[in-house]
Amino acid sequence: MEILVARSAGFCYGVRRAIKIAEETLKNDGLSYTLGPIIHNPKVVKELCNKGLKVIDDIKKIKKGTVIIRSHGISKNEAEYLKKNQNNIKTVDTTCPFVTKARNLLEILKKERYKIFFLGDKEHPEVKGLLSYIDGDAIVFLNPDEIPDNDFKKVGLISQTTQKIELLKTSAEKLLQKSEELRIFNTICKTTFVRQKEALEMSKKVDMMIVLGGKNSSNTKKLAEICKAVQNRTYHIEEPDEIKDIDFNGVEKVGITAGASTPKEHILLLVENLKKLQI
Repeated sequence: MEILVARSAGFCYGVRRAIKIAEETLKNDGLSYTLGPIIHNPKVVKELCNKGLKVIDDIKKIKKGTVIIRSHGISKNEAEYLKKNQNNIKTVDTTCPFVTKARNLLEILKKERYKIFFLGDKEHPEVKGLLSYIDGDAIVFLNPDEIPDNDFKKVGLISQTTQKIELLKTSAEKLLQKSEELRIFNTICKTTFVRQKEALEMSKKVDMMIVLGGKNSSNTKKLAEICKAVQNRTYHIEEPDEIKDIDFNGVEKVGITAGASTPKEHILLLVENLKKLQI
């Protein structure tokens, strides 16, 4: 069985940066906190927790110590709490630069009175955090079909950093017909775009696709959706040993891609597990 691995599979710049900063902080400061998991990969988060990281669900539980802001960023209220308590709480920011860019652009659209359309999952922490900076004043949708039929004068279109570029294009086409002025910001992470393109092309060449990464990871789920649309035998797994439950009968060529929160070591372990199946 031939095994192909996507070139861009694994940690993106933002996640690699977040993990590096977190590990340095834990080494220097010891016990540190994050509001929610620092990245969407349970295994990586567990490894960091073993080094002293503590994941909490309410920023107000922290009265003093070190807080590591995760790659998805935090809400405006949470940021204000940390600033207000900066004498007792040290803040280490690992927010992905693409998320910060999206936040700044949202505030520009709000200030210039655009009707904001946000392509993304309203339940995702990145989206919740971003929308808090514009007081939730946006129409959030996951499918262009959800865009209302109303006509608008000034429309601003922006996206969650891990969305599909095709959905952003379709949304822009639809909004163009409903607005006098349309301002579009492509805030999809460049690595996400490259990774999705690679996954699509690889899916056409193999008998099976395996997508490795957290089940709660937005970008990993998008990869699985893209692969599944082309290659029916697509499996989204969170741990390398989950392949034991997969039927490889008739598979001569298998492709592997992985989400932005999946470390290289996990990908290598998956490859080794696949090789063992052939012994």
